[in-house]
Amino acid sequence: MTKKTKSIDSLISVILKGIDEVKGQEVQLLDLRKIENSVCDYFIICSGTSNTHVNAITGAVQKLTGKQLKDHPWHVEGEQNAEWVLLDYINVVVHVFQKKTREFYDIEGLWGDATITHIS
Repeated sequence: MTKKTKSIDSLISVILKGIDEVKGQEVQLLDLRKIENSVCDYFIICSGTSNTHVNAITGAVQKLTGKQLKDHPWHVEGEQNAEWVLLDYINVVVHVFQKKTREFYDIEGLWGDATITHIS
C-alpha cells in the first residue's frame, strides 16, 4: 500500500465517521479509479433531511477531517442553499444532498460504471 493510498483510505474513513456522527442517510462510496478521465478517485454521496441537516453533515465532516487529519477541503460549493453541498478534497469529493435534489441529479446513475459500495 502506497502512502497516497493510505492517506486516501484514512480520509475516506474520517469522512464516513463524520457523516455517521450526524446520521447522514443513504451513504454510498463510488470508486472511480477505473473510469478513464474521472475527476477524482472517489465520490462519497449521502443525503440529509433538510438544509440544517445537510449543513450539519458537511460541518461534521470538515471538523473531523481538520481535527484528525489536518486536512481541509480544497473547495466547498453549495453551502448557501444547502440542497447540494460539495466538499472537494482533490482525490475524494463528498456530495451531500437533500433527497429530492439527489434524485434529480442522479450522480450514481451518471457514474454508473463506478464500483459502488453501499455504506448505510
